[in-house]
Amino acid sequence: MSRKVVVIGAGPAGYVCAIRLAQLGQDVTVVEKGELGGTCLNVGCIPSKALIAAGALMEKVKKASTMGITVQDMSLDVDTLVGWKEGVVKRLTGGIGGLFKQHGIKHVVGEASFISPTQIQVGSETINCDDVVIATGSIPTEIPGFAFDEKNVWSSTGALAPDRIPGHIVVIGGGYIGLELGMMYHKLGSQVTVLEATGGALPGQDADCIKIIERSMKKAKIKMHTNVFAKSWSEKGDALEISYADKDGNLTSLDCDQILCTVGRRPFTEGLNIEKAGLSLNKFGHIDTDKQMRTSVPNIYCIGDIAGQPMLAHKGSKEGLVAAGVIAGQNEEYDVKSVPAVIFTSPEMAAVGINEAEAKEAGIEVAVGKFPFAASGRAMSLMETEGFVKIVADAKTDEVLGVQMVGPEVTELIAEAALAIELGATTEDIGRTIHAHPTLPEAMMEAAEAVHNMAVHIYQKPKG
Repeated sequence: MSRKVVVIGAGPAGYVCAIRLAQLGQDVTVVEKGELGGTCLNVGCIPSKALIAAGALMEKVKKASTMGITVQDMSLDVDTLVGWKEGVVKRLTGGIGGLFKQHGIKHVVGEASFISPTQIQVGSETINCDDVVIATGSIPTEIPGFAFDEKNVWSSTGALAPDRIPGHIVVIGGGYIGLELGMMYHKLGSQVTVLEATGGALPGQDADCIKIIERSMKKAKIKMHTNVFAKSWSEKGDALEISYADKDGNLTSLDCDQILCTVGRRPFTEGLNIEKAGLSLNKFGHIDTDKQMRTSVPNIYCIGDIAGQPMLAHKGSKEGLVAAGVIAGQNEEYDVKSVPAVIFTSPEMAAVGINEAEAKEAGIEVAVGKFPFAASGRAMSLMETEGFVKIVADAKTDEVLGVQMVGPEVTELIAEAALAIELGATTEDIGRTIHAHPTLPEAMMEAAEAVHNMAVHIYQKPKG
């Protein structure tokens, strides 16, 4: 039987959920106050990766002389670059609109607010429904003294629509968003300084991978100050002066012409009036759900960033598929072994499952295999030999527990590792699988062989 469902939010969680609901025969209305595609498609994943690709291309052109290719008078037209990026975004968001029409999904433009668990207010319109899916996403977090004006102080949104390439940009936050954008601006011609509150880049990521990223930053002359806290900023003639303190409170200042604050994101619930639906936020600002993405109110579901960590688009999309299936009467639940993470730094970084330190903390005896891209013929031909693939396996069962990668195109390679973990594969399964040559995925096969000291293209000292 068809149910009338309202999906609030059309980001990668909401629009995926809506399309699957329609595929399963439900009557679907999507309420979205902004553009279809949400943060990810409009001011997040897609535009950032488009600009990062442009920076990577410029960097590769500079290296081309090694191959005997000389490019003279290379220049960057910022307006053209931003226009191209916007064209990519519009093609994707337009595609979602087309799919909505093809599936008969109603799109209501406006801000949704609960009247009751089965009534949603959008402007002057009241929408009655059987089920509601909340997919309102998240917004950038501000810190005291650094309110976003998108002129002097950019959020990630402002950083993706520049009218110029800053001469010197200070990035507050050395997490994945800050480093992705900081490295992008470095490639586009900016001097970059990073202020990070913890002891190093990319808090929580694999230590071996972080070493490669920090080494790359040092080589690129990207300065990173650790264990410091941004305090304030002011205009100083044509420049901006930013003040930061170390853990003892000692103040230091530096001049720049752009500030980018990337200290995280927070769930967005403003104006939703969830209390009228009988819901409340947990201490982290999220709405709690069960494995079927159902909240404490049986007909209301919650997916994406608002449903909790990890706040990743692909996790939200999976949750959207689960919620849609449950609403349509299918036996679905969110039951995944791991969620891959991809970081578009230079070089790229990716991980899925648990790392070596986490496994040891859990009391698991592990066996580790590592294969460097420096021994990969394909990586050499791409002039990108930094990094490695590392596989963490259960020493007793040989089952793959986690994979960490840093190097060329690892954001693509991680899919094989995610599938291996989901299927319960062993390192022997991976090692015995023929991988095409010459390709980067061979590094995954060799890392699997390295777990048992049997990698062919590197020398490993005999165990014992």
